[in-house]
Amino acid sequence: MRTSDFAKWTARFEDERERRREQGDPDWGRGAALHPAVWAGIQRFQVGEDGDGANLVGKADAAGDPDYARAVRLFVAEEQNHARLLARLLAAGGVPTLTGHWSDTVFVRLRRLMGLRLELLVLMIAEVVALRYYRALRDGTDDILTTEVAGRILADEERHVPFHCERLHASLAELPRATRRPVMLLWRLLLLAVTAVVAVDHGPALRRLTVGRARFVADVMASSRAVVTAVLTPRPDAWTSAG
Repeated sequence: MRTSDFAKWTARFEDERERRREQGDPDWGRGAALHPAVWAGIQRFQVGEDGDGANLVGKADAAGDPDYARAVRLFVAEEQNHARLLARLLAAGGVPTLTGHWSDTVFVRLRRLMGLRLELLVLMIAEVVALRYYRALRDGTDDILTTEVAGRILADEERHVPFHCERLHASLAELPRATRRPVMLLWRLLLLAVTAVVAVDHGPALRRLTVGRARFVADVMASSRAVVTAVLTPRPDAWTSAG
């Protein structure tokens, strides 16, 4: 992969950073009112978005592509901004942040044990699940502040997935052709298991957001087919988020 291949992603992230700066923050002063179950779900996702990303950045640096490494740093900064937005949303509703959650601990430990390729595959599970969650949060409540925050985060996540797809496409291309599809099949099986756990854990919140457990799982798995296609074919930019 030429070092210039990810220059376009660096430009996209930088453009988005400038757009956010010009847009400014939501109006936190309007406050937020949500069901306790929905607040609990936001608390857990806020923990998942938080983190310095140092491990991923280090692996990106080691990959030897300066453009990709720069894009990863900008990606991490967006994830940190998501954590900040969710923390401010929680504060607007008078709800504290959590210091940690078992699901985030498991994901972080798994990712740190792996090389860049496997870390990105694990990270992509969280990203695909997050797409459906933030869409549910955006569309499933009449709270104006929550809808705005969820919409902003969702727009970022819809860029993050094809970004990771492009890097994974290049990474899997280094493997024997016969192993690539089985790798992604195993990824979908792990995604299914994780999504089922999330659906159970967030069941009360999902019901309040008018998305039942079964629909949540089905929607995540449906969107994952496009992700697999994007990773396995030479045109990962063709991936677009459902909904």
